[in-house]
Amino acid sequence: MLGTGRSRELYDKALRLIPGGVNSPVRAFKPYPVFIARARGSRVYDVDGNSYIDYVMGYGANLFGHSPEWLVKRISEILWNGVLYGMPTEAEVILAEKLIKMIPNIEMVRLVNTGTEATMSAIRLARGYTEREYIVKFRGCFHGSHDYVLVSPGSGAAGIPSHKGVLRDAAAKTLVTEYNDPEGLEKVMRIHGDTVAAIILEPVAANMGLVPPDTEFLKTARELCNTYGCLLIFDEIVTGFRIAPGGAQEYFGIKADLITIGKALGSGLPIAAYAGGKRIMELIAPSGPVYQAGTYSGNPVSVAAAIATLDAVEREGGKIYSRLRKIASEIEEEAERVISGRGINAHVNRFEGMLQIFMARGPVRNYSNAVKSNTKLYSEFHLELMKRGVFIPPSQLEAWFPSYAHTDEDLSITIEAIREALGRIS
Repeated sequence: MLGTGRSRELYDKALRLIPGGVNSPVRAFKPYPVFIARARGSRVYDVDGNSYIDYVMGYGANLFGHSPEWLVKRISEILWNGVLYGMPTEAEVILAEKLIKMIPNIEMVRLVNTGTEATMSAIRLARGYTEREYIVKFRGCFHGSHDYVLVSPGSGAAGIPSHKGVLRDAAAKTLVTEYNDPEGLEKVMRIHGDTVAAIILEPVAANMGLVPPDTEFLKTARELCNTYGCLLIFDEIVTGFRIAPGGAQEYFGIKADLITIGKALGSGLPIAAYAGGKRIMELIAPSGPVYQAGTYSGNPVSVAAAIATLDAVEREGGKIYSRLRKIASEIEEEAERVISGRGINAHVNRFEGMLQIFMARGPVRNYSNAVKSNTKLYSEFHLELMKRGVFIPPSQLEAWFPSYAHTDEDLSITIEAIREALGRIS
């Protein structure tokens, strides 16, 4: 690994111009983040010329790796036709048809630009459809940076703002309970069920590290929505197209009333969507009274990227998921072997092709378990891997995302780097 002096210079300058020196908090880490100049396949290259095997992958967006040739070709073609019209296009119709064909239980789709926009709009739609005000979310599940969901549990399940600037009145309409705790969810719904518009959850939690769901927990959420007449929202911004072409509904065989998708949908281009049954979705303006709009929604560049991505998912099929599973499982097995052999206070969680190494004794089943991790030790582990040319998420409470572009050589280098890094921090 070369030095990172140019990254340090850019960070010092950025601190004077950009809050915290970064445009999203998760990108910051001590002593300073590396600044990326380019990326291709499984690797990113920083401004100092260092190369890293990348397991951040745009926090899950780059399912096929960085800038696959078919994506670059499709985007290059569309750029000459214009990048924003503010008018509908045939490509939007084609994309909607593809999504409805691929994902179970959806009949209509509304395109937006970010995961935050998708979840905010889905929650508003659920409130409009049910004519109820409350939602239920789970500690550690991240649904974007809007006031409905930047909420921590207060007295009982009642929500309070988790960050400054969040409206108390908005937070109070969000009920918070523990992930993977069906009994806790049942208790909340017994008390509040008749006022709840929706239960929103990550079917696989990827923002408290990586926490797989108990299938009974997901089934309980579905059953409670049926009992109390509220909607189940699967926030699949992360899991969409990453665990199966049809996402969590296909994988678990559990029906959601609304879903949100993003990240992998655009292979790195900004696009997201929310979708569901026709009777719900027709309430969205202009066909109904629930308002949502966006200047950049359905922009032709992102839509072209999404169509190309879905074409690739259809073309490669199950090979994608077997490859991701192989990479993640081999990392898991080797990390667990070293952890056990050296007596390190750590634990690996994996679900299909996603994983995280927690610096805490397992099991890690929820946010309360995850936050017991030794974040200082994880930061040391992150830096030791960087020195060896492997880049993982800087935060303990994020997930590793292998991609279809990672090679066997990348995997061998990664496993050796993990051996050495765990040895150093132990």
